[in-house]
Amino acid sequence: MATVELTTENFDKVTGGDGIVLVDFWASWCGPCLRFAPVYDKQSEKHEDVVFGKVDTEAQVELAARYDIRSIPTLMALRDGVIVFSQPGALPESAVESLISQVRALDMDDVRKQLAEHASHEH
Repeated sequence: MATVELTTENFDKVTGGDGIVLVDFWASWCGPCLRFAPVYDKQSEKHEDVVFGKVDTEAQVELAARYDIRSIPTLMALRDGVIVFSQPGALPESAVESLISQVRALDMDDVRKQLAEHASHEH
């Protein structure tokens, strides 16, 4: 499956559904981003059940600001509309593979419970 270009118009629709969505925040002037792109594309072909999105931080400044992206590339993973991972840095292919396995293995009921507990402690 090819990567999907994410914009402010389609981001919430693409990332808010069930299943796993990876998001690569990148820019054309960023060397590590350009080196990471083929790794990301290759993974998108191996994992057809995962949506691989890309956000061009130059074109989508609002999205980069919404998620406080300060360093690129940043890879974010969502499952069932919940952000479960976000980390800057170009990952090697084995790390992307490992991340996908870990996100697949999550107990989302447990994740939502922890999020609810965390939110209740903040008030």
